[in-house]
Amino acid sequence: MTAKIFIDGEHGTTGLQIRTRLAERRDLEVISIPAEKRKDPAARAEFLNAADIAILCLPDDAARESVALIENNTTRVIDASTAHRVADGWTYGFAEMDRAQADAIRTAGRVANPGCWPQGPIAFLRPLISAGLLPADLPVTVNGISGYSGGGRTMIEDYEAKGEDAPEFMPYALSLKHKHVPELQAYSRLSGAPLMQPAVGNFAQGMLTAVPLHLGRLDRVPTGAELHAALADHYGSVKGGVVDVAPLGDMERTAELDPERHNGTNAMTLHVFANDARAQALLIAVYDNLGKGASGAAVQNMDLMLEGRG
Repeated sequence: MTAKIFIDGEHGTTGLQIRTRLAERRDLEVISIPAEKRKDPAARAEFLNAADIAILCLPDDAARESVALIENNTTRVIDASTAHRVADGWTYGFAEMDRAQADAIRTAGRVANPGCWPQGPIAFLRPLISAGLLPADLPVTVNGISGYSGGGRTMIEDYEAKGEDAPEFMPYALSLKHKHVPELQAYSRLSGAPLMQPAVGNFAQGMLTAVPLHLGRLDRVPTGAELHAALADHYGSVKGGVVDVAPLGDMERTAELDPERHNGTNAMTLHVFANDARAQALLIAVYDNLGKGASGAAVQNMDLMLEGRG
């Protein structure tokens, strides 16, 4: 039976990417609200309630409104906004986060698509904390850079208008109140809020996130090989996952740390670098902020939910 998919907010950056990814699918029927009725609550309610899966690509308040418009118990929801990422009753849509997470998504009625920034750090921290190699109260800093498409239509238009005059590297969230911190803390299983320092680069899409670790004050200091082995064991055991762990290497630089490396894909590659003599490590994730970081993750979650239809 063909599944009906409704993308509420299909003309935004994430929505357009999802439409592109679904364009050649013959197992789906993407139902689309007429342009003149996009802001009509009654029309939106009709489409939301007609869908097998509704994917919300909306600002937070509009996403909450869409959920409230669903009056049946058959429409399942994937919310790409920040609104429900740490809300009760919602399953976090990072399929590789735990060995059982994909199964939880398969049967979920409400899935919160992860933010792009937290996914790389969560991919490192959750398995390492679960394995007992890092403590939950470890002070954590997250750095990184993302393409300007992560800022939505306004930032895209601004960067493209400026061209070569656009800033090559622009740190932001300098108030230290980044909206993704709550989900990063919750799903990494950190006991305290991490310090997050993101930046935008003058390229359209792709991203790199880094977690530097000062390990010397831990009661037991893990080696780089132990950190790498725990991550490789975790992601090697996740069937059908799209996260892989690069070989442990001793190098000054590598071309693989290109934030645009995985553009147009749903892949995520994790890298571990370490100096055991100094009890320091650096964990770096490379992925597409519009792929595994947004639309790609939404489609991955949609496919898992369709597998779970009874």
